Amino acid sequence: MKLRLAALILLALPVSCGRLQSIGQEPAFSPPAATPEHAAMLTYGMEPELAVTTVAPDTPSLWTGARGSLLGDRRAVQRGDILTVVIEIDDRAEISNATDRARTGSESMSVPNLFGIPQRINEALPDGASLDPAVGLSSSSAFGGNGSVRRNERLTLRVAATIVEELPNGVLSIQGSQEVRVNFELRELIVTGYVRPEDISRQNEITYDKIATARISYGGRGQITDMQQPRYGQQAADVILPF
Repeated sequence: MKLRLAALILLALPVSCGRLQSIGQEPAFSPPAATPEHAAMLTYGMEPELAVTTVAPDTPSLWTGARGSLLGDRRAVQRGDILTVVIEIDDRAEISNATDRARTGSESMSVPNLFGIPQRINEALPDGASLDPAVGLSSSSAFGGNGSVRRNERLTLRVAATIVEELPNGVLSIQGSQEVRVNFELRELIVTGYVRPEDISRQNEITYDKIATARISYGGRGQITDMQQPRYGQQAADVILPF
């Protein structure tokens, strides 16, 4: 027991030292230069400008197919481009199940006359005992079960994401993060997944329900989050103690 306690103390020391250093300090932002989005922007490649109409070099034109033109397509299409992810989750689920089951059975067997054998046996049996009925069985069982599930989730957010990879089939891998610090609490929003270029709207936006393998995380770290979590010792005790 002493060895276990010493091991728990040694494991908790690095965590405690890290927490002691953050006392009185705001939660630090994640460095943007260390994110996959930053790496994707560093390798951003310019696409060749494709003119829709062929004009003479000396003829002025108000519109071309270039992305930087007035009417050009400015949707995110390649690594390093930025698009807006619209998250509007309003899910409700209600499931209710009820099960009832009952069964009753009875068996009885009488031997009143069998060559006079029951009468002779009854004389030797204690008072009140008889072979009529010789065997009597009864059984009954009942089962009832009820279950219900209710869930209500609502989340409305918008976050800018960056195309970090273009897969061979043309699907785009996106990743976006957002951090907002209010006093001593840092709120984090992370979005990752895969999108099709044709699902991106003309406003350069895409809704979360069009993101394959979507991973949406909305949480935070800071003083309020610390108060909502059990202490490390309590969490370790819940894992180790069998009761």
